[in-house]
Amino acid sequence: MQRILPRGEIESLDHTHIPRIFQAQERFVFQERANRLRQLAADSEISGYLLLMAHVADAQHEALAKYKDLPGASTEVIERAQAHGMPPLQATGWQRDATWLAILTDILDYVEKQTDVSDAAKAILQAMATDSKEHPEKLETLADAVLARFEEGIDAARAPFVMAALQVYWTRLSIDFDTEQLPVVSPFGVCPCCGSLPVSTVVRIGGSREGMRYATCSLCSTEWHIVRVTCTHCEDTEKIAFHSIEGGSEAIKAEACGKCNTYRKIFYQEKDQMVEAVADDLASLELDVLMGEEGFFRVNDNPLLWQQSSSEE
Repeated sequence: MQRILPRGEIESLDHTHIPRIFQAQERFVFQERANRLRQLAADSEISGYLLLMAHVADAQHEALAKYKDLPGASTEVIERAQAHGMPPLQATGWQRDATWLAILTDILDYVEKQTDVSDAAKAILQAMATDSKEHPEKLETLADAVLARFEEGIDAARAPFVMAALQVYWTRLSIDFDTEQLPVVSPFGVCPCCGSLPVSTVVRIGGSREGMRYATCSLCSTEWHIVRVTCTHCEDTEKIAFHSIEGGSEAIKAEACGKCNTYRKIFYQEKDQMVEAVADDLASLELDVLMGEEGFFRVNDNPLLWQQSSSEE
């Protein structure tokens, strides 16, 4: 009698198998981001902002360890996601509980206490902390807006802190989710766990991921495999070109698509083992300027840096 092997066991026997999903590691995800932000700040023209976001990442690290057992996807939601090939932790429309506001309050308090934070930033943090207690509906509305990526109605000064709290919330949901319950196939270009867009991609080194390109979710920190030289937005493979800053790091390029006129950054660990999807994307704004001059546009902002909406300029 032949024994039918479950999916996970089949993959363990196949040494050519490309791992599809990597969940964030609780001990490292935000701590590595904080360390990288500080490293990049040393030679950056936006060092002050990178150091501010490093404090945010430190606070995220503490919050992720503190807040556990969040209400996850129900059996009904998981079964529906499997049936329709959709992310089971879909961010838009998700019924958040009040824990995310507690996470936000902790982040605001932590960052506000740091001695090198500017008075202007502290004023924003204090105002948000007041709203968290007295007008939480304002923050709920902003959270809905950043998750849905509205083009207007997003306060660019507050959005990075709100997004930081939501990142902790969804990273916890994703870490606790059993990936065996993910649909076998998910929509291209979005996170298979929460349906959010990737912030950038990284070509990894070591083990089963050697030379493989993984996208990093801008919300839940999940990584998923995307074939190289493929547009991460429209999936085109014919009109791909790579751009970089002359004399800049060989570890950073922008992968541009001539079909949909979009780009995302791609980082190479073989050139710099310390690259981190969010931190390095944030620190390489010069490349964004170059791509804009070349007529390409970003599909989505960095989760820690939001553009002021046209209605608020």
